[in-house]
Amino acid sequence: MPAMAPLPWDTLARYRLIEILALWEGRVTSSHIGQAFGIGRQQAQKVLKRYRELVPANLVYDESRKGFLPAENFSPHVTLGRVEEYLHLLGSGQGLDSPFAGLGLGAADTESLPLPSRQVSPEVVRELVKASRQGLRLEVTYASFSSPAGEERIIVPHTLVFAAGRWHVRAFCEKHLAYRDFVLSRFRGVPEPCGEMLGAHGGQHDEKWHTQVAVRLIPDRRLPDAARELLAMDYGMTEGELLLYCRGPLVLYALRELGVNPHHSEPDPRAQQIEIANREALASWIRWD
Repeated sequence: MPAMAPLPWDTLARYRLIEILALWEGRVTSSHIGQAFGIGRQQAQKVLKRYRELVPANLVYDESRKGFLPAENFSPHVTLGRVEEYLHLLGSGQGLDSPFAGLGLGAADTESLPLPSRQVSPEVVRELVKASRQGLRLEVTYASFSSPAGEERIIVPHTLVFAAGRWHVRAFCEKHLAYRDFVLSRFRGVPEPCGEMLGAHGGQHDEKWHTQVAVRLIPDRRLPDAARELLAMDYGMTEGELLLYCRGPLVLYALRELGVNPHHSEPDPRAQQIEIANREALASWIRWD
């Protein structure tokens, strides 16, 4: 296919939504477009029609599902086909990218560090999202350090989470009879629905998930006063302390992203820079299950 001509900002955003929903949810309709961009049904239908004229081989209409499905040879043209695009869309509920993407302002004298993207299957994401929305159990094959080849599990997913540089799903695990985190790139094959949840195992019943935890961070006390004052300014601390609130199961992830060793075992204070001031209060949250 020849290179695509530059598109207006609003048109590009609409076409991106079409590709993201088709690939990661397996279905896109004019209602999706209308609701996302606040436009009428006829205008939304025209958007779908123009996208199909631009990329005719990507979508096929399914009468039984009343929507367009990704064709067998679907190929992203205005997106990258990466799971981050879909999951960030779910998390934000609005922009598909930076709010200024497409303005053509350039990026002179700036650079971002490209990090590897973990491989996630669209089919896996579709089943997890469907199950979380409908309160369904899923039979999955999940690989872990204890079972690298994969182990059969039955889970009830409720929330997709991005933390510590990777996406995972929070779900009730029937094997452990507890809520656990499952990394999306470690599912093997396609999860299979196996009925509605047995008992009160939905997201609203995940007590730890709904517990807000206060994390108090301060400059590492082993540093000289001048260095501690500098760090307090870097992090916008108030009276030398930064107070963060996050869900209980995400405390360890937050500390990991901040480079804070929860057990304060980093020998070089300049490497850690900040430390936990209320470690005892966080004792139950800073250890892995």
